[in-house]
Amino acid sequence: MAETKKDIKALSVWDDAQKMLEKAEREGIETAWDRLLQQRPHCKFGDSGVCCRICTMGPCRISKKSPLGVCGADADVIVARNFGRFLAGGAAGHSDHGRDCIEAFHAVAYGHTQDYVISDSEKMVRIAQELGIKTDGRDLMDIARDLSEEFLESFGSRRHEVAFVKRVPEVQRKKWQELGIVPRGVDREITEMMHRTHMGCDNDAPNTLLHGLRMCLADGWAGSMIATELSDILFGTPKPRTSKVNLGVLKKDQVNILVHGHNPIVSEKILEAVQDPDLVALAKEKGASGINLAGLCCTGNELMMRKGIPMAGNHLMTELAIVTGAVELIIVDYQCIMPSLVQVGKCYHTKMVTTADKARFTGAEHVRFDMANGLEQAKKVVRMAIERYPLRNQERVEIPSSPVELMTGFSVEAILDLLGGSLTPLIEAIKAGNIRGAVGIVGCNNPKYQHDYCNLNLTRELIKRDILVIVTGCVTVAAGKGGLLVPEAAKEAGSKLQAVCQALQIPPVLHMGSCVDNARILQLAALLANELGVSISDLPLAASSPEWYSEKAATIGTYAVASGIFTHLGHPPNITGSQTVVDLALKGLDDLVGACFCIEPDPFKAAELIDRRITQKRRALGLSD
Repeated sequence: MAETKKDIKALSVWDDAQKMLEKAEREGIETAWDRLLQQRPHCKFGDSGVCCRICTMGPCRISKKSPLGVCGADADVIVARNFGRFLAGGAAGHSDHGRDCIEAFHAVAYGHTQDYVISDSEKMVRIAQELGIKTDGRDLMDIARDLSEEFLESFGSRRHEVAFVKRVPEVQRKKWQELGIVPRGVDREITEMMHRTHMGCDNDAPNTLLHGLRMCLADGWAGSMIATELSDILFGTPKPRTSKVNLGVLKKDQVNILVHGHNPIVSEKILEAVQDPDLVALAKEKGASGINLAGLCCTGNELMMRKGIPMAGNHLMTELAIVTGAVELIIVDYQCIMPSLVQVGKCYHTKMVTTADKARFTGAEHVRFDMANGLEQAKKVVRMAIERYPLRNQERVEIPSSPVELMTGFSVEAILDLLGGSLTPLIEAIKAGNIRGAVGIVGCNNPKYQHDYCNLNLTRELIKRDILVIVTGCVTVAAGKGGLLVPEAAKEAGSKLQAVCQALQIPPVLHMGSCVDNARILQLAALLANELGVSISDLPLAASSPEWYSEKAATIGTYAVASGIFTHLGHPPNITGSQTVVDLALKGLDDLVGACFCIEPDPFKAAELIDRRITQKRRALGLSD
């Protein structure tokens, strides 16, 4: 444990988090906040991106005394290479998620699995038609086979553009073509970035970063978008429903299972298994009143959107959920999973089970899921959780709060249904200033910030200004715990947005899903732009990730900017060692793609910057403010 600690109330805005941090302190459990203190001060070379480890002539560190690496690369080249590889990691993560969804869909289409089925055949047919696949008079599985092959092509290198580029407004596609950033294939762009950043290849920082835009667009308009659309086809397109959030969703008298990660292919089978009558009976034999399933992070978002399963917490709540002493099993797939969960679990009776070969954790038990054994393995894992219930020390159980209600399920289809099947009411509301604009607040938690302070306050400040907010990923939990994801929260919005929310009986903050579902935001923006005959960059839109930490978050922010959406970050990536790269990110991209980044840690100042941008876009469209 660190010898010096901040005041616990300064670590998180939430009562449930503060109580579990106090419990962790009493019981000698180390958390992310403790390890952050141990890592300080951070390396200034790494923080500014001027440390290069790409070849073994180094490692090299750029400074005034040593302005060039051994190969002759300067700070601009080194920062651009490092950031390009950082973005490649993010693009690979989200897009590999998409590949897993294609493989599941492919297995269904070719009859290689009985565990997974097509839940929304209407959406599947609609997307097939959109992509030019013939559907009239054809068997659904024939259509599914063609669609799976079409999506696989978006990962390859044979096409001049990924399939969903068809959704991008024409004026924007032409701009991408002029810049040479039309994404051709997910794997192609990621591989090319790794090649470009090898020693002796691309040594022009702006050129490297232009390819970064192309690679990130491949993630946003292919990898992530395919993951979202196929998850809907396989498991159902989300519709508005209610659920609950915070650590209070755990049950003292039930077997508690948490699913964590990003892939619904695993969690959907776990949901089936916990409802199995034989397993419920076994839980009662062991002394529990039943089995309780709850979600963490984006796997939780996926289950909540489609099935209403409650959320226990976001990224910085994952260790604290175990500290309650009430969790029998935490089942993970991949991404945003702290290795520390294994160690924290060993301080209690909690077992961690991994399910993906690409994400194994030392000390956890591995139970491999594939397309042919999903339900069988899910039942095995749930049985493991039940067997652990008698090992629970009830004297150490502390569930700190009562759950908060929220509304979820706002897919693009659900929003269109609310509007009567047409975007016209939304466009009219924007023109009239009843909705001055919209902002997608997405992404992570970072222990460098007071947990969820920026996420929550930026959201509140924007809706006060009649700006509709859309949330995905970990910000969902912040907005939900803050009471902003229910229709009654309209009272916190400006009077015009409040009237819109009351008329539609919706919250002023709409939950659109997991972080991969930022593709839904792209799709909705493209639909609006196409309807108006403009570019996405002309719309009064913005994006934000106030407490981001991951490669994926940087990739999401970059594809938002490249798609024409002004994007706020709470802190910069590790690029500050190059003024060339910083200037391109904060200014130059605006001239190229119609949007850029802005950096501001204070959520109230960030709201002002975003508001100013939305006002500029409204005026450019001839709309009053």
